[in-house]
Amino acid sequence: MTWLVTGGAGYIGAHVVRALVQDGQRVVALDDLSTGEADRVDPGAVLEEGSVLDRGLVRRVLREHGVTGVVHIAAKKQVGESMADPLLYYRENVEGLVALLDGCRAKGVDRVVFSSSAATYGLPDVDLVTEDTPGVPLSPYGESKLVGEWLLRDCERAYGMRAMNLRYFNVAGTAAPELGDPGVFNLIPLVFAALEQGRNPQVFGTDYPTPDGTCVRDYVHVEDIARAHLAAARALDDGAPGATYNIGRGEGSSVLDVLRVVQEVTGLDTSHDAAPRREGDPAFVVAAVDRIREGLGFTAEHDLRSMVASAWAGWRLRHP
Repeated sequence: MTWLVTGGAGYIGAHVVRALVQDGQRVVALDDLSTGEADRVDPGAVLEEGSVLDRGLVRRVLREHGVTGVVHIAAKKQVGESMADPLLYYRENVEGLVALLDGCRAKGVDRVVFSSSAATYGLPDVDLVTEDTPGVPLSPYGESKLVGEWLLRDCERAYGMRAMNLRYFNVAGTAAPELGDPGVFNLIPLVFAALEQGRNPQVFGTDYPTPDGTCVRDYVHVEDIARAHLAAARALDDGAPGATYNIGRGEGSSVLDVLRVVQEVTGLDTSHDAAPRREGDPAFVVAAVDRIREGLGFTAEHDLRSMVASAWAGWRLRHP
């Protein structure tokens, strides 16, 4: 069996490549290196440079490496950027998936693990978000991921493909410092950046109907995300049908919880500045994780402190 991991040189993709290689799988990473870094790719994998939009390249890679399954992670993923440039997101995330699946169909590749997102849910007004919670995305990014799931569903019906849609919640941490998240878009690296610059971190909204008034989210370690992909790939290899799963811990942490743990880990003062709520931020978003535990035997292992401590090690490597 050979697995192609698109976006395999990126933050999440490199962790998935590493998990597959350590499991003894043959792995090819395809990445255009626009945000990925070649030295992130596990030396046990082959790196092919290029875009999933290049149909000829995709078919060559599938053919030459005897690919039997695809983990599709390559995508644009910034909500704000997607609002400013929706055509970019539909081209990269939707047209890219169409080009990839066209190659898979031509080469007889029928197994796909799809990197989806909790952004497909939008503003769920529930205590726990289940896979059956209606998808009402609020951004072109979330829409592109939901369209990707629909596209895979239709390919299952028409061509007999089998797809595992994995909806990530808030990804954090790193399995090794050199694989840390290089972006400064999510809460934990934003806090690190503020501390490095001598600023107080900003907390957007302190009057939510939550225990401490700040937003609550389900944070999940990127190493657990990679383990979930491995479980999904193994299940498809064993003949399992397609399915959709949340990937989270099933418990929430508030913004102030995160700041408290950052202070414990770094020893730095995380006194914050209160700012108004941001439009579209729900108070409470936590995953129901029963389905993935029962369907794939997967349970997240890392806690919030592990995420923050590993993320801090990665940050210090990039910002000595």
